[in-house]
Amino acid sequence: MKLKILWMYHDLMDLYGDKGNIQVLKTRCFERGIECEVKTVSLGEVVDCKDYDLFFMGGGADLEQTIIYEDLYARKENILEAMDSGTNFLLICGGYQLFGQYYLDQDHQKIDGLGIYDYYTESTDRDHRCIGNIAVEVTIGQETFKAVGFENHGGQTKNVRTPFARVLKGHGNEYKSPYEGFMNEQVIGTYMHGPLLPKNPKLADLVIRRSLHKRYGDVVLQELDDTLEDKAREVMLKRLGV
Repeated sequence: MKLKILWMYHDLMDLYGDKGNIQVLKTRCFERGIECEVKTVSLGEVVDCKDYDLFFMGGGADLEQTIIYEDLYARKENILEAMDSGTNFLLICGGYQLFGQYYLDQDHQKIDGLGIYDYYTESTDRDHRCIGNIAVEVTIGQETFKAVGFENHGGQTKNVRTPFARVLKGHGNEYKSPYEGFMNEQVIGTYMHGPLLPKNPKLADLVIRRSLHKRYGDVVLQELDDTLEDKAREVMLKRLGV
């Protein structure tokens, strides 16, 4: 069994340790005997997105988003082909924003998104920046669990119809929002850095299962010892009073 990951703009979109998400996916696959291939792609490099099971894109500041958006937009047709083929997507912060309609920064400069989803992002004043540790409640199918991360974004993402999680502590999509991120059957978009997956093994395994489904259908993953990861998450939940 093999998991093929496409890591977009690894050299530009890697704010707050988002590369750690890739390391967690590789490690959890390795411990189960699942081969994990990671392809890094940056500006101007040719790749066929639909050849991969998981499309990963981390976060970046306004400058990095401005640098990459034309290159990303040129790949829109291929990204849609990948979605049609069953590829899964994990999109962090700026990556999440750019799959929406647009991003309006604090200088009122508009960056067009891919326009794949209805949500859009507009920056607010610095007094309403969403920054700090965050705890959320995620419900997927019949299972509900808590996840933790770190958010730091001035952008307020609006018109999200299917959020990723319910906010327990922190902000989420907007300043003091009750909901965080975006999710459907193939996509998880979130503002949760930190990186996201090391303290949230259930979420990491969800990403792996959903990605493997493209080639192998429903997959039952071997249980791993998540004692250390669970303790790290519980420390943060306790610190946040959740």
